[in-house]
Amino acid sequence: MPVPLPHHHHHHHHAEKHYGSTVALRDFVIGISDGLTVPFALAAGLSGAVNSNSIILIAGLAEVVAGTISMGLGGYLAGKTEIEHYEGEQKREAKEVKEIPQEEEKEVKEILATYGISPALQNQVADELAKDHTKWVDFMMRFELGLEKPDPRQAFLSAFRIGLSYAAGGLVPLSAYFFWKTPQQGLLYSSIITVLCLLTFGYFKAHFTGQNPWKGAATVTAIGIAAAGAAFGIARLING
Repeated sequence: MPVPLPHHHHHHHHAEKHYGSTVALRDFVIGISDGLTVPFALAAGLSGAVNSNSIILIAGLAEVVAGTISMGLGGYLAGKTEIEHYEGEQKREAKEVKEIPQEEEKEVKEILATYGISPALQNQVADELAKDHTKWVDFMMRFELGLEKPDPRQAFLSAFRIGLSYAAGGLVPLSAYFFWKTPQQGLLYSSIITVLCLLTFGYFKAHFTGQNPWKGAATVTAIGIAAAGAAFGIARLING
């Protein structure tokens, strides 16, 4: 009975938990930044075209609903694809382990060699792994292909998080049109609230992805302002 197994398992679990939290953060970041930008630009465009806040709110909410669904589905499909990719590779490895075991044993040894493990130990590990095909395939998945087994709930959770955060982000720029009477006031206050959120959000987004937070804040905000400005300008032009 090998003793260090529980410890290894614990370590793996820890790594996965950490990975899970970064994925969750990434989903929220993607959702909110898109949610802040698109409805903000749409509402700004409508402010340049119509003179009624209720039209802007109806259109804005419709966009948020549509966006939430499409973002959620996108997240779901991305998660599904990851699972399918993993399963496809797993089948291929399992087939190779059965059909060309010599080749696969050679690969095991090559992988171990890159970690500076002596040839005698390489042979021993390869022989041990060859006895248990499931563990052997697992080893190849992780070390040859660098693939972690995705959580089957991942796709669904990702969809839920991205959709939810898109909706949350989208309600921020629209809220101004709800509290102020005219589209002009709505646009003014919507811009103030949204720009503050974009700055804050761009800052944290960059912070999480390891870029310069101030530069990140400036970039995200500039994109948001440019999109809304363009929408407003075009609506004005068309409306004459």
